[in-house]
Order: sequence, then C-alpha cells, then structure tokens
Amino acid sequence: MEVNEIKFTGQLPVDAYGPGFFRIAGEVVEGALMLTEDGVMPWAGLGDLQPLIDAKDSADVVFIGMGADIAPLPKDVVAKLEAAQVPFEVMGSASACRTYNVLLSEDRRVALAVLPV
Repeated sequence: MEVNEIKFTGQLPVDAYGPGFFRIAGEVVEGALMLTEDGVMPWAGLGDLQPLIDAKDSADVVFIGMGADIAPLPKDVVAKLEAAQVPFEVMGSASACRTYNVLLSEDRRVALAVLPV
C-alpha cells in the first residue's frame, strides 16, 4: 500500500484536538474556535452566530462541532442560520474536524465552528 502525505494549500487544517483545546498550524488554541479562509479566530459559541453568517460568502458549508457528542442546535439558532442562508452541518467536534480536513484537502470551500471536546 502506498501512503501519500496530504497537502493543504492556503487554509489551515486542524492538526489535533483534545480536552479543551485544538492544535492549528502547530499552535495550541484553547476553547471554541472558528476556521475560515481568513485563519483561526476565537469563537464565543452558539451565542455568537455572526462569524458563521460572515463565513457563508467564502464557504460552501460551515461545519459546526458540538463538543464530545453530536447534539442538535437549538431551534432559535437553526432559524437564524437558515434565515441568513448559511449552509451548515452539525456533528460532534471530532467528526467536524475530520470532515473539514478531508474537504479542505480536496480544495473545497469550507469553514469550521467548533466547541472543544
């Protein structure tokens, strides 16, 4: 079997994650974060939807990681994202990070808003 290294061009991938942190480009970031074509930024969580709304212009989908387990978004959050026409997928944070990285490696336009595990 041949193993090929994944190359990422431009946007930063998630290198690793653990209890309360993510490692992005070799740097540890504690707490919730958002990754877009503009880079990594802290995210205040589900009460802070503006970064997700802003990402819709540069991403075909925003992956929302809900922590250790998948959990549904509150109905008011869903309503606000849908009203703003934000394309999103909700999953556990580990799955969101993996899916984001896979699509990023395919040069897809993606963003990630993720709560720590």
